[in-house]
Parts: sequence; structure tokens; C-alpha cells
Amino acid sequence: MTIANLKSQSLILFEVISGSKSFGLNTPTSDTDIKGVYYLPKEKFFGLDYIPQISNETNDEVYYEIGRFVELLLKNNPNILEVLASPEDCILYKHPLMEHLKLEDFLSKLCKDSFAGYAVTQIKKARGLNKKIVNPMPKEKKSLLDFCYVLKGYETIAANSFLAENNLNQEQCGLVNLPNSKGMFALFYDHDKSLGYKGIIQKESSNEVSLSSIPKNEKLIGYLSCNQDGYSKYCKEYTEYWSWIDKRNEDRYNTNQKHGKNYDSKNMMHTIRLLQTAEQILSTGKLNIRVTNREELLDIKAGNKEYDDLLEMADNLIISIEKHYLKSTLQEKPDEEKVIQTLIKIRENLYQ
Repeated sequence: MTIANLKSQSLILFEVISGSKSFGLNTPTSDTDIKGVYYLPKEKFFGLDYIPQISNETNDEVYYEIGRFVELLLKNNPNILEVLASPEDCILYKHPLMEHLKLEDFLSKLCKDSFAGYAVTQIKKARGLNKKIVNPMPKEKKSLLDFCYVLKGYETIAANSFLAENNLNQEQCGLVNLPNSKGMFALFYDHDKSLGYKGIIQKESSNEVSLSSIPKNEKLIGYLSCNQDGYSKYCKEYTEYWSWIDKRNEDRYNTNQKHGKNYDSKNMMHTIRLLQTAEQILSTGKLNIRVTNREELLDIKAGNKEYDDLLEMADNLIISIEKHYLKSTLQEKPDEEKVIQTLIKIRENLYQ
């Protein structure tokens, strides 16, 4: 099914403008995000074709089946609670049955972990992005040979440097495992290419060094260590970095580059907003998603705050959230049985 199918069959129960426009953080360039709730045709719901969620190609329009919506509300999912708490001027359509789903039945102490926990995840993402921006990776990928070193007295020298200094080719090298020494190998060299050595690595994409059969009495030229764990970590970071380059939003990235603070300012704005929302819920027992500090948050989005200052701000909010959590009179978690009975009544009305 598609969103068009939902609308043509009058299956929409709730439809709202979400995101920056509902928070009061929209600017002239802001997109319009839509979220909603639907129910399935009777044959699909009672059959084997249950569809919990439907979205458009750009994912800026997302609709949830009523059961999935309630399931996420029970978990105090931030995005879903904010949909239910949408301001009146952002509600495009509301079926009378949606009146049975009351925000106060879902707000609970779970929001400490759902809101603040999600915000902490975003902070980690911001740190990761900060690392990517500050430490760009060359497109040319390193090989395992770049993570190999040769002992030289009481020091080590990069294998590539050792080979260059001694006018040696890695393809003519032979390695033998050293017992009880992880990542350490005895290093030999086949000057006339007659011994069939396999080299240190057989190809640029090799994930392991090559081992060779070494004839007796061959002359040892050194000991080689291979940091295979370091190479595996590098490969992971390389893949993540260039995947990010391919998928990043260029306009957003250019904005981040323009303000020169080396962090995703939009990400950090929403992180602070989430933490402030969790603080609001735990201190007041209510959820009002229309922000009262628009200028402060847009200042963060514009990149006018230092990265370390924002992290300190987030840390202080987390401390405040913990204090309010201890004093909060909110329910520990939503009354699941009560909510399920409400959902059953809604579905009975829909499928009668």
C-alpha cells in the first residue's frame, strides 16, 4: 500500500505537520514533514498482510498503523509522543476515535531514557561526525602492509620504509610464524626469486599476511610485526567515512563548513531540544512541543555556539533530568492494560 491508497480509501485517522514547523523552529528553507496514523482494510488486518508503517520515498511523510502507533506510545518514543502532542495549528485531520488516545495516559518516567537516551545517541553521532569533519580520510585506501613494522634495534620502522631503505620488494619476502607471539613473524628474502616466497601480502586487498615455506639455513633479515586489529579498525572507519561522504546532505554539510565549528549544528540543536523536552516532561508532567526558546535553538543551528559549550550544556541538562526524575510524580510507565482496552475499542468501532 501507498500513502495515496490510504487517502483514496479514507483510512487516515490522524495527520499532522511535524518536525520544525510543529516545534516552532521553521525557517524559510524548512521542509514540510507529515506524520500520520491509519488503519488497514479489514481483509489486510485480519489476514496475513499486516503493514505497520508506510512512508514516501524521501521519508518526510510517515504514517503508522494504529496498533504500531500505540505500541510506540507505550514505549514513550519521542517522535510518536510529539505527534500525539501536535499543536492544534499543525493538525491537518483528526478522526473522532483518536480522542480516546490521551497524552496523559502515555507520559511516564520512561521518557528519561527514551528522550535523554536518544539525545545521548545523537551526541555520540555528533562526536563521530566531528571526527569525520576534522579528520578527512584520503580516498586511496591503505593496505595491510601499511600496518606492518620491522624491528630495528630497540625501535620499529614501517615495513614500507624498511623495504625502501634496503631496496627490497615485498613480493620477494617470506614470513614464518613465531610461536607464542601474536602478530610477530620471522622475515626472509628471496633475492633471485627462486624459492617461491609468497610475499608479505599477496594483493592490496589482503586481510592477512602471507606465510611461506622457508628452506633450512636461509638467512633471517629481521622480525616483522603486523597490527591486524589496527588494520581492521581502519577498514571500518574508512568504509564509514566514504559512505558518509556519498550519503551526506550537501546543503547541510556546506552550512556546517560555513560556520566552521566542525559539528552538525542541526543535529546538536535537536539534541538540546530533546533534552529540554525530557526536562519539561519530568518537571511539569506535561508535554508542549512548541518551543519557548526559538532564538537560542536557532542560534545553535546557525553554528554560533562552540562545540564544547554545547556538550557542557547537554551534560547539565542530563544532570537536571536525573534530579527531576527522582522527584517526578509521573507514572513509572503507561498502564498497558488500560491502553490495550482503548485500542480494542477503537478497532471494534473501525471494523464493526
